[in-house]
Amino acid sequence: MALSDPLPLTLGQLVEETSTVYSLPMFYERLNETINHPRSSIDDISKIITEDQGLTARLLRLANSPMFGCYARVDSITKAVTIIGTQQLRDLALAASVMGVFKGIPEELLNMTSFWRHCIACGIIARSLAIYRRETNVERLFVAGMLHDVGQVVLAAARPEVIRELLEEQRDTDRPYPELERERLGFDHAGLGGGLLKKWKIPASIGEPVACHHYPGSAEQFRIETALIHLADIICQTMEFGQGAEWGVPPLDESAWERLGLSPHMLGTVLKQSESQISETFAILSGGADD
Repeated sequence: MALSDPLPLTLGQLVEETSTVYSLPMFYERLNETINHPRSSIDDISKIITEDQGLTARLLRLANSPMFGCYARVDSITKAVTIIGTQQLRDLALAASVMGVFKGIPEELLNMTSFWRHCIACGIIARSLAIYRRETNVERLFVAGMLHDVGQVVLAAARPEVIRELLEEQRDTDRPYPELERERLGFDHAGLGGGLLKKWKIPASIGEPVACHHYPGSAEQFRIETALIHLADIICQTMEFGQGAEWGVPPLDESAWERLGLSPHMLGTVLKQSESQISETFAILSGGADD
């Protein structure tokens, strides 16, 4: 079955198209610049965030959620910056903003509620696995997990007829979705998502794990982070936490599993810790998706 799109379709073309139609809120670029400026203060950073009341409310709810387990109530962005950290809060601001970026995706292609539930679950589980491994700045794992399938939304928005045919072929053949994408398009949704994040100037510590999460051996710089997103995605598919365009459980890359050095016995503990966080974090972030 040939794809109906008569024009050559390249990853670069789709990224350019998408970045023209969909862009991150202006505040994120300002926030990033301010955080990276050596003379910026906590007050400077807080001022930018508090200009967006909806974002402020979501970040404060996240800071007081089971995800962080703070003993004292976090009642201001200044306090959140102090407790969580500037880089980490920037990453959370990205997560809290991106759900509102993509609009008008056809429901029959992607149920966006189920899609974001899957993505948030992947982020929470990746973060929990990273905590178990005592990784630093685990918030970047949450954001990478949350954005790991953003390429699916890009394709659904830009070329709905292409993703429709891919979904039909997946149902007919029961073959892995990324394999079909690569065969038909020359790239998969993971690489497409990574390309968009690079265009958006999102740090490579988030972008590479997104781009390589189905083929973690292709990661060059952030191999542990990529392996964590790879494993978290498989866990989410196995546990049926939401649903994107893919059906079934992706194959586990054994070298990625060995690289993480985890015991299968700890997965139950991670899942138990994650489940309550998934529902609450989804409630917080999805509440802002229509702002």
